[in-house]
Amino acid sequence: MRLTPTERDRLLIFNAAQLARARQARGLRLNVPEATALISDTVCEAARDGARLAEAVAAGRAVLGPDDVLPGVADVLTEIQVEAVFEDGSRLAVLAGPIGGGHTGDQAPGALLPGPPHAEPSPVLTVAVTNTATVPVSITSHFHFFEANPRLRFDRAAAYGMRLAVPAGSSLRFGPGETREAGLVPIGGTRVVTGFAGLVDGPLDAPGARAEALRRAAACGYLGAEAPGTEPAPPGTTPAPPPGAPTPETGP
Repeated sequence: MRLTPTERDRLLIFNAAQLARARQARGLRLNVPEATALISDTVCEAARDGARLAEAVAAGRAVLGPDDVLPGVADVLTEIQVEAVFEDGSRLAVLAGPIGGGHTGDQAPGALLPGPPHAEPSPVLTVAVTNTATVPVSITSHFHFFEANPRLRFDRAAAYGMRLAVPAGSSLRFGPGETREAGLVPIGGTRVVTGFAGLVDGPLDAPGARAEALRRAAACGYLGAEAPGTEPAPPGTTPAPPPGAPTPETGP
């Protein structure tokens, strides 16, 4: 006997539903696969008997109650979709909340429990940031703000070791040519920064780390990192020394 994939799936549902009926007859409460198979089979058989789509869905919703399934099944089984063959052709029957009642709320499997209230820290520093780029720039909450996009102009020396004072996972957007205030707080924990733009890659408070990070930022053309009285260097070049500073040609 040759069976199409749809017919094989129908027989699989029927066999699983028969197993569910046998266990239910022995007084057992059904788990998720058993309940799914039994409800799906009920819908398919109602369609085979000539019921319309709404009638088949109603029959599927009525076959099991909260006392027929294990605790938590109603919370997991929130929707069933089964393709049934009606008199006018195949239709997709969607059963939302197929097991009425029986929800366990906070005790449901995989339930999300709210944590204790957490107040975001108030900014300890506010800097004016100007986006000189032609595209928007967004900075996420825990990015080392000192190493933010090179086309953002702000006081990078003041922002060293800081992050945005915004809720975790959120961000602050700077539109092209826009200037806006950014509130900052110190990075917590062990204060070790790795990655980002690679300007620190180590402990923030190590001796000389801040000065070396500023030197790297200025050398890479980060706006706001250059010494007073100098123009920012193009990316990848060495910045010019400030007026009056010794050079290799003049010496001290």
